[in-house]
Amino acid sequence: MTVRAQKFTPEVLLSAPRRSAGVPSADGTSILYTTSTYSFDSHAKTVELRCLNTESKESTLLVQENSISEPVWLPGEKDVFVCLKSEDKGKTSVLIATSTSKSGWKETTYAAGSIDAPASSLKIVRLSDSSYAVVLAAQCSPDGSLYNAETAPTTHSTGKLYKDLFVRHWDDYVTPQKNTLWYTTLTKAKDGKFELGKWVNALKGAGLESPVPPFGGTDSFDVSKTGIILVSKDPKMNPALSTKCNVYYVELSSFAEDPAPKPFEFTVPDFKGASTSPVFYPGGKKAVFLSLSTAGYESDKSQIFLIEDLKKDAVKRLFNQKKEGSLDKSPQSLVFSHDGNTLYFSAEDEGYSRLFALTSDPTNGEVLRPLTDTGSVSDIQPLENGDLFFTSSTLVDSSSYSIIGTSKADTQATKWTHSSTKDGSSLGLKSSQVSSIRTPASDPTVNKTVRSWVYKPSSFEEGKKYPLALLIHGGPQGAWGDSWSTRWNPAVYAEQGYIVITPNITGSTGYGQAFTDAIRKDWGGAPYHDLVNVMDWVAKNMPEVDMDRAVALGASYGGYMVNWLQGHDLGRRFKALVCHDGIFSFAGGLLATEELYFPFHDLGGTPWYSPKNAKTDTVNQAFDQTSLDAWNKNDPSHHLSNWATPQLVIHNEKDYRLCISEGLAAFNVLQARGIDSQFLTFPDENHWVLKPENSLVWHKVVLNWINKYAGLPAYCGDDEESEKFFGGVKESKEELVEMAGMGRPET
Repeated sequence: MTVRAQKFTPEVLLSAPRRSAGVPSADGTSILYTTSTYSFDSHAKTVELRCLNTESKESTLLVQENSISEPVWLPGEKDVFVCLKSEDKGKTSVLIATSTSKSGWKETTYAAGSIDAPASSLKIVRLSDSSYAVVLAAQCSPDGSLYNAETAPTTHSTGKLYKDLFVRHWDDYVTPQKNTLWYTTLTKAKDGKFELGKWVNALKGAGLESPVPPFGGTDSFDVSKTGIILVSKDPKMNPALSTKCNVYYVELSSFAEDPAPKPFEFTVPDFKGASTSPVFYPGGKKAVFLSLSTAGYESDKSQIFLIEDLKKDAVKRLFNQKKEGSLDKSPQSLVFSHDGNTLYFSAEDEGYSRLFALTSDPTNGEVLRPLTDTGSVSDIQPLENGDLFFTSSTLVDSSSYSIIGTSKADTQATKWTHSSTKDGSSLGLKSSQVSSIRTPASDPTVNKTVRSWVYKPSSFEEGKKYPLALLIHGGPQGAWGDSWSTRWNPAVYAEQGYIVITPNITGSTGYGQAFTDAIRKDWGGAPYHDLVNVMDWVAKNMPEVDMDRAVALGASYGGYMVNWLQGHDLGRRFKALVCHDGIFSFAGGLLATEELYFPFHDLGGTPWYSPKNAKTDTVNQAFDQTSLDAWNKNDPSHHLSNWATPQLVIHNEKDYRLCISEGLAAFNVLQARGIDSQFLTFPDENHWVLKPENSLVWHKVVLNWINKYAGLPAYCGDDEESEKFFGGVKESKEELVEMAGMGRPET
């Protein structure tokens, strides 16, 4: 932004440029990235592809084009990069461009070829001086042929017949078409231009799907000279009942090989959960990946495994995190240094997503070093000189690029940094607004304290009292972190005049695996009492908070907790509540969800468990009858007689994770009991509200609702609040994840 915002509002949040992860050149001198900006005046989005010079810190506009995405430098070619361009009728072109041309984008950019379908997740590896391997993701039909929904034949009926699970997933009905990886070669011709070869389906006939839907992308596979390593849901397991993902290797003699050879599967004994982040060791002869041990559990601790020989089904744990004194965190996003001597990853740690380096020491074995202290790292890129480039954000800064030294001599010093918001100042925010508190945990045997972020107004004055906005996170295995979000951003509420508190209650990630696991079978127990302790502590120790003007808001599991508060004493300590896409009843809500393994694990089993059937019931045989108690004792709909606090209910029609009937049921109860309440819905949104126009309406309705009960001025007039824009701009999958401001979908 070129002009400093006078006040941080929803309009500022939603119209500020959203910068992608940076893509550094091998020497770190140039950074490719895109920015997406939405205008509420023109009701349109614009996307810019830009190049940032790290020495001058000057950013050059390469092209303004909404259909451009995923720039990737071409190894060995000075200033040359490849990107994708969406064309008419679903076609995707692969463009060759330069970052320093003075002739102009149109004069120097050309298509090396195309694929006749929507495509994403571009990866490129150098094979020789004049050729490259190109891999991307696009859908295929059951026979393995390329699928394009825009050109596929239409049927005369809209009926869909299902004979097994899945029926729906996230916000789509499941179809016979699947994600798959396509490979080809990119070769330099005699005229100096590059041309694509024939696309080959790497997984044809294998019964595998990669990237793993709905949010899998480049983290689902990696490419080397020797082939492709990938993860896919286990085809022998029902994806609605199992999280199990396996690791596979497609060995290629060349990237023109057709058909592709059968994928080779690696097994990890005793690990029955999901595998992610497969990464080749430099040279392509070894690989590492992450795997979870627990079946049906998405928030188990990730373990790092090494494949020393890609032709043998033998893996070993690279780093034993369960060992005494070891890292009690869950690694994400594995990346090797260029020399292969260091493995980098990020991990949630006490409210931050920190960057770690794992090296092998001849004397001490594997050595782990933290490289960052604060903020949240979202993308990691090693540079050829040994330095490390990464993208991150904080609670006040939406995007920061950094280069740090990684040797002990450098002491992880930051050598270069670039903030898109000047550390929040261009948005009217400052780091001094953010602090944290620690309050007693309900179960001190697991964790002694609960950490909460505290976000004060930028205009905060000592001696003045401010209403409280308590934000409850989703998951439930999730956490509030020192990171930016365009959905639940604490700054929006702070700048209205609230002191915002975001507690990381029992079940939160990044505070030890035992704390994360402790919420199992106890959704309404320990987390609820943690919130009681937070409120008691704030009332006693923060005189600047007006506890008589407190409001509470939550989404997904946070929405469940809002409904739980309604039925219990803590609910009476709030003037108003907001429940977004929350759970009203377990039988109706959780049994209608798409990923059934989630409630079956979190509540210890199924609500129909019977010891008589345990030997023959494969879904339930690992569980005991205490799961029945968990389903009953944690159900918000069992406490409807206590509901009394005014509540806004928001629920979207395309939320297939928690169906809209959950929101309607809650609103119906509130209305029937004569409790002041409102219901907001968006027919074209899923579990999240992502379209800018819809998001603005969401913020207007929410702020007007809580401000009324907290004694603050209305955010906008009734006529403005009631405006609803359901046309919107269709976003790509990558943009939706980025807009959501989080890495993992919450429940």
